[in-house]
Amino acid sequence: MTDLRTTNWTRADDAAVECAIRRGATRRELLQMLLAGGVAMSAGGVIVGRATKAIAASPITGGHLKAAGFTSSTADTLDPAKASNSTDYSRCSAVYSRLSNLDRSGAVEMELAESIESTDGKVWTVKLRKGVTFHDGKQLTSADVIYSLKRHLDPNVGSKVNAIAKQMTGFKALDDLTLEITLADANADLPTILALQHFMIVAEGTADFSKGNGTGPFVLENFEPGVRSLMRRNDHYWKSKGPFVDSFEFFAISDDSSRVNALLSGDIHVAAAINPRSERLVEGRPGFVLSKSSANSYTNLNMRLDTTPGQNSDFVAGMKHLVNREQILRAALRGRGEIGNDQPIFPGNPYRNDDLQPKPYDPEKAKFYFNKAGVLGQSIPVIASEAANSAIDMAMIIQAAGAEIGMKLDVQRVPSDGYWDKYWLKAPIHFGNINYRPTPDILFSLLYASGAPWNESHYKSDKFDKMLIEARGSLDQEKRKAIYNEMQVMIANEAGTIIPAYLTGIDAITDKLKGMETNPLGGMMGYRMAEHVWFES
Repeated sequence: MTDLRTTNWTRADDAAVECAIRRGATRRELLQMLLAGGVAMSAGGVIVGRATKAIAASPITGGHLKAAGFTSSTADTLDPAKASNSTDYSRCSAVYSRLSNLDRSGAVEMELAESIESTDGKVWTVKLRKGVTFHDGKQLTSADVIYSLKRHLDPNVGSKVNAIAKQMTGFKALDDLTLEITLADANADLPTILALQHFMIVAEGTADFSKGNGTGPFVLENFEPGVRSLMRRNDHYWKSKGPFVDSFEFFAISDDSSRVNALLSGDIHVAAAINPRSERLVEGRPGFVLSKSSANSYTNLNMRLDTTPGQNSDFVAGMKHLVNREQILRAALRGRGEIGNDQPIFPGNPYRNDDLQPKPYDPEKAKFYFNKAGVLGQSIPVIASEAANSAIDMAMIIQAAGAEIGMKLDVQRVPSDGYWDKYWLKAPIHFGNINYRPTPDILFSLLYASGAPWNESHYKSDKFDKMLIEARGSLDQEKRKAIYNEMQVMIANEAGTIIPAYLTGIDAITDKLKGMETNPLGGMMGYRMAEHVWFES
């Protein structure tokens, strides 16, 4: 190993080398500089390599970040309570902050809150950070937090997490920086729940969200729903580090290949959530890299149980046996994911029922159920769109399997623009796309409870609803796991949702963009990429 002790080298000398590199000095010039200072050639190489690595890992301020997501519409919003897709989440995460967050391992970390604590899981005390200001200069207080959380309980707001927020039954300001939240029943998951994008904090009394007045890392410059968002760095951001880019622009390019081509041509720096087919356009191309997350989202096929043909349980059973999960994972997803078992708890979650097996691909059994339902030979519309990741490819595979047994599935491909407003939750048979949620309570409350806002198959079960409340209030983890395991079986057998696979998220980025990490809350670092990344010099 090279011995540097004889050179009397100091940290100040390291800083001088780093400064020279930032000014554009070549490796030869650096080595000549070191030799002139009495450093041996072997030691000089080590010093230059060390300085280069230090610079690569050190954030640099400056630059305009341009990122493209895959979905947008005129319903795009800056109201975090109403956010419903990755474009909304990315924009809101740039201008607002929340009380807590999840780190890359899924552990809770504090944000605007210094602490969120409880002795019984029912009454929680939240202490806020001092000196945090909104973009308009207003100081953050407990009144802002109470206002932000209570909005979710107002049916006129239309919060996407109303079903989750309903468990918060009491709010009290103890002082300007301390508040108390009381739950209907004990729930140890509250700090995790408050990390959801919807629970971002807005100023007390906010009714006009077009200005995006938050405490986040960026200040809104321009917002055109369905077109783009432009933000500049918040120079008074409450965190000591970041953001590093001067400005951030986000918009959507719905067509996957067009989004990738925009990256390859240099028009954007990030192409979010690319299709596995598009990986080939990026892999091996100099100047670009793929940022892959764990299997933390899924595209599912939904059959509404309150309308034909989903009202017929035999039709639903037939569809579940018609889905060739292995082929979907291999062909549609290029192996980027894990086989799904028709329930929403993601692989790796401690409450996941790993004993629950997916319905096997069995065309003859599917044909039996379709005959029993009286639909064999009928033309059944299936709505699909690129808005739901890989939905078109999945639909083609399912359609082909149906054709082999005389089941006519009419796949109707519709535009991405407006899909989530016009077809999702509405069409009798359609595809959805669900991002990661960290707890079973959140997933079940959003997707399967009788009053769930995103109940994709309109599943209703009094037993399920009662079990959800029971599990939420239990501090006995073994009992909780047993309840959640049974609920997963109920969903897989009774609901009209088919989850063929859990998807590995893939964002394509320029290799000049540094600092990108994975986060369980979703792609683009849980939609908070703009706060953390920087451009290399």
